[in-house]
Amino acid sequence: MLKISTIIIILSFILVTNTLAWDLGKEGRFQFEQVNDNVYVMHGPREEPNPDNYGFMNNPGIIVAEHGLIVIDPGSAYPVGLEVLKEIEKISTKPVLAVFNTHVHGDHWLANQAIKEKYPQARIYGHPAMIEQANGDTGLYWVDMMERLTDGKTKGTRVVAAETAVTNSQTIEVDGQIFKIHSLIPAHTNTDIMIEHVNSKTLFTGDNSFNQRMGRFDETASMMGNIKALEYALGLDIKTYVPGHGQSGSSDTAVKPFLNYLKRVQQVVEAGFEEELQDFEIKDRIIAQFEDYSSWAGFDINFGKHINSMYLEVEKAAW
Repeated sequence: MLKISTIIIILSFILVTNTLAWDLGKEGRFQFEQVNDNVYVMHGPREEPNPDNYGFMNNPGIIVAEHGLIVIDPGSAYPVGLEVLKEIEKISTKPVLAVFNTHVHGDHWLANQAIKEKYPQARIYGHPAMIEQANGDTGLYWVDMMERLTDGKTKGTRVVAAETAVTNSQTIEVDGQIFKIHSLIPAHTNTDIMIEHVNSKTLFTGDNSFNQRMGRFDETASMMGNIKALEYALGLDIKTYVPGHGQSGSSDTAVKPFLNYLKRVQQVVEAGFEEELQDFEIKDRIIAQFEDYSSWAGFDINFGKHINSMYLEVEKAAW
């Protein structure tokens, strides 16, 4: 039987932990957790952007260096960035030296604004196509969409895009921390970079990988390209994978389940295409085969769209 003193210590720990965490009510409490040596990740909600989560749904990451911090994908809006900064400061009060944005979807980078406001000298890195799109109509689209989906909770967010372009295989050193860029596009978008933190053997995949969540593929994406990108990622010397959404972990938990899903979608669509079925006919025939993914957030919304996207790619490849 536990002693009274032990129970008090346990309750105190729970209270302190909950007090320290960013409380989003029914969405949960969120804080940075160590996933590798000097690498921390805040694993966001799996739900779609809504008024309760302020659009926050991704996995912001930080690398603690000797003199400062490097941030990966700070989040979805200005108010989210302010909260992410509060949680960062509970890990370290060192200044933010650099930010990497994995791709153009605003849930990952619109919080750049808060970072730049507090640390104007921080350099923000991104794919050149991401920089161009974020500074154009696509950036404004994401600002507007986040404000609408959150019922105005993200009002005041403005576009602060990456300003330093990176290329595939480029190596960048920040305060003794080595980052290698891996960009195989199109994949999730035509703006993707995967960021390898060489020191800790950590790979930030961006939305090339999901864990327990399904994402969308827009008109710039390639599901087949996404398969190639993840197969490439598995060939790297990596200890910890950080997906764009969902829990970080080994390749077995953070990469292979989504990769296997994409491969299965390609297989059933190719088979249906050979039988001259339409995409909706394929979906109705094979959806039961994907029961093991039906609990993933966003499955019901996205599964039919995935079949359609893959069908278009298979059809194009057959021309």
